[in-house]
Amino acid sequence: MQITMRWFGTSYDSVTLAQIRQVPGITGVITTLYGTKPGDVWEREAIAAMKAEVEAAGLSLAGIESVNVHDAIKTGEPERDTYIDHYITTLSRLGEVGISLVCYNFMAIFDWTRSDLAKQRSDGSTAMSYDQRIIDPMDPEALFKAMQAQAQQYSLAGWEPERLSHIKRLFERYQGIDEEQLFANLTYFLKAIIPTCEQYGINMAIHPDDPAWPVFGLPRIISRKEQLVRLITTVDNPYNGVTLCTGSLGTNPHNDIPDIITALKGRIHCAHVRNLRHNGPGNFEECAHLSADGSLDMFAIMKALYAIGFDGPIRPDHGRAIWGEQAMPGYGLYDRALGVCYLNGLWEGITKMSHNASNKA
Repeated sequence: MQITMRWFGTSYDSVTLAQIRQVPGITGVITTLYGTKPGDVWEREAIAAMKAEVEAAGLSLAGIESVNVHDAIKTGEPERDTYIDHYITTLSRLGEVGISLVCYNFMAIFDWTRSDLAKQRSDGSTAMSYDQRIIDPMDPEALFKAMQAQAQQYSLAGWEPERLSHIKRLFERYQGIDEEQLFANLTYFLKAIIPTCEQYGINMAIHPDDPAWPVFGLPRIISRKEQLVRLITTVDNPYNGVTLCTGSLGTNPHNDIPDIITALKGRIHCAHVRNLRHNGPGNFEECAHLSADGSLDMFAIMKALYAIGFDGPIRPDHGRAIWGEQAMPGYGLYDRALGVCYLNGLWEGITKMSHNASNKA
């Protein structure tokens, strides 16, 4: 297991590589080439410069999150083959500089969605939250504007700001795209890029939908165990894998995350491990990583990852805003650093328990 943290680049992130380097146990970061748009071909020189910047800080570039997938690929429009070719060129250039992990998602229009980016919690911290009762009467454009306004001067992780200008047109493009069609388009995309992944040893790790149910009537195809298993069996190649995000899968209380981990043995290429608290149907808030602060059993999750021999990058995910820190929603330094220490402690305890049990056997 390699402990990492998400970093959004010098121009976008309030957290520096020097600060990340000082968090105990962290050896790498997950980042991306900011300023690119879905469908762009990444320049080799820019990729190499990004990698060199990270390594100059004493860290490794553990993976890319994300190389965003163009909507034409998701909707299966005629020009998708052109954008798939662009994606393949970018993968080739990543592979040429030694990058072997790409996290991505196949969510329609929206990346993660929240109704509040700074809900006040009882301990005085603030955290992102979701309440379906707030979402239901809103239209998509109003939601996006509200989220951007609440983020203030910071960007929203994974969101492309230019989408605000054409959300209505995007919804028109997705008319008639149901779960089966979206899954078929994902399969088409993966089958096209897998030969390049094999050539360069690049693990593709799809991120689950967040939240794990349809929002604004858009199809969701990576939300539960059956869908994840279907994906890795339909495109049965070791480079076709999953980003195990406990926060996204955990939005649905019926998802048994340790069981999902067991079912995906050998195909989890990256892990985002965080907690959340369920307040009612369709209503949750993010919280500290500590099991007792939320609804997920973090010990059981880490134990399941250990049991399957997981050895890829793992990172804390969305954190609370604590101690007056001003940062990108969910991505301040302080609470994520606490999360790293907690995950390190769980892993150390599980490792020692396993070794002691082996010695006694």
